[in-house]
Amino acid sequence: MLNESNNKVILKIIGAAVVVFVLVYLAITIIGPSEGSLDDIIEDINVNTVSHPMGHVVISPNLDDSLTENLPEISNYPPQVNNSTPTYIEIFSSTEKAGSGADGWLTEVARDFNSAAITIDGKQVSVRLRGIPSGEAADYITSGKYLPDAYTPSNELWGEMIISKGVKAELVQERLVGNVAGILLTKSKKDELVDKHGAINTKTITDAVANKELAMGYTNPFASSTGLNFLISSLYTFDSSNLLSDKAKSGFESFQINIPLVAYTTLQMRESAKSGVLDGFVLEYQTYANTPDIRYYEFTPFGFRHDNPMYAIGELSGEKRKTLNEFVEFSQQEKYQTLATEYGFNGFNEYQSETEPVSGDVIFQAQKLWKEKKKPICAVFVADVSGSMMGEPLNNLKDSLLRGQYYIGEDNMIGLVSYSNDVNIDLPIAKFDLNQRASFAGAVNDLQAGGGTATFDGIAVAMKMIQEQRAADPNIRPVIFVLSDGETNKGHSLDDIRGIVEDAGIPVYTIGYNANIPALQAISSINEAASINADTDDVVYKLGNLFNAEM
Repeated sequence: MLNESNNKVILKIIGAAVVVFVLVYLAITIIGPSEGSLDDIIEDINVNTVSHPMGHVVISPNLDDSLTENLPEISNYPPQVNNSTPTYIEIFSSTEKAGSGADGWLTEVARDFNSAAITIDGKQVSVRLRGIPSGEAADYITSGKYLPDAYTPSNELWGEMIISKGVKAELVQERLVGNVAGILLTKSKKDELVDKHGAINTKTITDAVANKELAMGYTNPFASSTGLNFLISSLYTFDSSNLLSDKAKSGFESFQINIPLVAYTTLQMRESAKSGVLDGFVLEYQTYANTPDIRYYEFTPFGFRHDNPMYAIGELSGEKRKTLNEFVEFSQQEKYQTLATEYGFNGFNEYQSETEPVSGDVIFQAQKLWKEKKKPICAVFVADVSGSMMGEPLNNLKDSLLRGQYYIGEDNMIGLVSYSNDVNIDLPIAKFDLNQRASFAGAVNDLQAGGGTATFDGIAVAMKMIQEQRAADPNIRPVIFVLSDGETNKGHSLDDIRGIVEDAGIPVYTIGYNANIPALQAISSINEAASINADTDDVVYKLGNLFNAEM
């Protein structure tokens, strides 16, 4: 009986082992083999190191200080509402109120205004409304490339900046509709900081970040109203009497070095927050109110109010000025203020700014300080030189890299990889000093198109270069920029490297040239980076903003 019992146990064990073997076999056969290591993938790639002659570099102060030279044509921002009469005014508006749906409050006001058959001095008048991000609209105005009759940014910081640049801009209305910027924190982190510091405000946040108690993100202050507000408010906490003093600069540097993410867009910031990478981030209340999936973050207002002021731009004729005044008065009707509240505006009306007014000159200097005090990064550009990029796409890619490089600070480390059937290391990683800039320019100029498209092989090689650089300097902040049309037909797949990219935590930004944008977005989404659709006339402006955010 004992032997029979033992035999039954042995048979059960063998049977279980057979089942496990069959399941494993089926998993490998149907699903495919498990993902290999980065070294395994690199072994399958033909990698060449290519030498290039140095290129010519012209240091352009204008490009270094401003993006205005590369502004796209205004046609890139078609009007949300077109004028309905020959007599009209044109208004630039921030996008959270001049879009559609809950972001279309001013759009609806403008449409109704145009339908109301309002007459001034015997003429029927109307408005043309363009939704443009506040920072980009300010660039159009200060450059003189395109001047509207009126400008309503999210907050008065942009108004102060254009006035300091010599633009004639008169504040017509301090508040079209109420809004505030806020710090969003998870409940557990908020409770922890309240217990330690007593309250949540900008001072609490900057201290917590400097002490490595909080992983905080914010948006690019060259482009984002909330990011600019946070920059100025942070400097104010270090020295309220002089935002540019040595004390303020030192405090800001200790804070900024511990910031894990400065996002290119609000969308990128929100996706990073949803992934759990951040304890907190900044956002306008109106956006928060209309985004239910981030409500587990708690909102605390900070800094300057975002009350959507209205400015008259330039020397308006009496007719245009009366039209603007009439439009402002029209927007203040109870009907439209009630609509604004429904769309998430007019929250936190009791909140008062915790900072004093700041001049435009100081704001410009603060932006420059921010650029100087950012933690340097280690970036590898991965350029698609396959046959599908031949002609205009590759020419645009090269032009955007050659002109976009001027927004990259010299303290960053830069490398360049190109790929078609194989992968070329065109420029090993090195500090972006004048020699490296010249080598970068030479390598970019030398790029030639032909062959297949092994995008993920190119990304793998870039990751290997960064991995080796990390071994020498574990504190580097790595980034990869992929410039491509998005079509992959050679080498490894996204599934082959997804887990490796995820584990490495390297954000992969993608810039598409006549591209399959969803394919590029799939790459960028792995670590919540941004994907840019590079229209031929505004790609340098977009890259400039991206490099300002990252480098």
